Amino acid sequence: MRISRLTPDESGIVPWPTLSVSKKAVVTVGVFDGMHRGHTALLERVKTLAEQQRAYSVVVMFDPRPGVVHQFVKDHHGLEPTAEDVATDPQALMSVDERAHRMAQLGIDHLLIVSYGMAFAAKSYRFFLGQLVGKLGMRTLVLGSDAAMGSNRSGDIAAIQRLAEATGVFQLDVVEDLGPGYTRVPRAIVPQAPKEAGEPDDPLTHMNKDEQRAWSKSHDAAKVRVWSSTNVRYLLSQGRMVEANDALGHSHVIEGEVVHGEQRGRNLGFPTANLGDSVGGYIPVDGVYAGWLIDLGEHGKDFDNLEGEDTAAISQANVDARVSPGSPWRWPAAISIGTKETYEEETGLQQRVVEAYAMSDHWLDLYDHDVRIEFTNFLRPQFKYNSSEELVAQLKNDEQKSLTLLKTK
Repeated sequence: MRISRLTPDESGIVPWPTLSVSKKAVVTVGVFDGMHRGHTALLERVKTLAEQQRAYSVVVMFDPRPGVVHQFVKDHHGLEPTAEDVATDPQALMSVDERAHRMAQLGIDHLLIVSYGMAFAAKSYRFFLGQLVGKLGMRTLVLGSDAAMGSNRSGDIAAIQRLAEATGVFQLDVVEDLGPGYTRVPRAIVPQAPKEAGEPDDPLTHMNKDEQRAWSKSHDAAKVRVWSSTNVRYLLSQGRMVEANDALGHSHVIEGEVVHGEQRGRNLGFPTANLGDSVGGYIPVDGVYAGWLIDLGEHGKDFDNLEGEDTAAISQANVDARVSPGSPWRWPAAISIGTKETYEEETGLQQRVVEAYAMSDHWLDLYDHDVRIEFTNFLRPQFKYNSSEELVAQLKNDEQKSLTLLKTK
């Protein structure tokens, strides 16, 4: 897969590359945050049509997320964000690198990452699609049934279909809504840690219709697809990891660099890999989780600062081997997210940290390495223990529960 990073000029014009003077393209457009099952189905459709038409499979992906840019403009009275203002996106489910890696695994030919800004957003969907036809050779556009694009999102499926029929220069292929249907999610997602150990249930399943309506009203809930980034973000904010992973079609992942911590875990016999402040991917709500820790080495982020590069060979050697079952760089782990309540009074620290205890037979020196953390199950909420001995007993219990759960994965 070849990756191009494209920055529109001040008027919003994108410097589209010439993919070929003769070969056409099947294109899809979006953010693809989380790469959930719906995204995967869409990209597989792009790949299938491209093979049938002997065309390139092309993904146009926006970064930063449009919602982040528009919210910044709204909050700052029309001021457009700089790249630094939107460099960190704690609500993003997945880093751009991880999205790119998964697209490469699916066999996409070209990924065009467009820097999203307000000048670009002001362009009409007609202009945007005309550029895709004229510059990229797009002959088929693949979209989900709820897609919308262009200024004020006026280019919905019906409008794009009319344009395709009127011009005759491209075809629209619509991937209908897939998955188990719809659910309700609060418009304002507020992380809420479960109060009990074990995978939390969906609270709506225990309510009758009147109670569900009352819950939706009190939470200002919106109707969203189960297979959607919004629903996954909400599930992760509630510790409902199994449901989130089911919607994703894969384990939720975050990535970061291992830094030096207080070394308290090592002194207790449970040395942990502590992530630094820069974490790629959405950090779930505070709690203890079962999952996997994968060492990516000191140069693990394959797609950083790559432009016009063929990443297939790099990713195969540098990531795929590490995430394969049985890989020597992959360990079962108990993952803690929180503020270390047991020692808050002693240290005076209340910083939220992510740390993973890898269940390995030997000491792992991962400092300054990039690592992936994959989450599989919620184990328990964070508790404040009266002594280090009580904490050690609980950590041993976490270890055994994690191993039991991960044996079934």
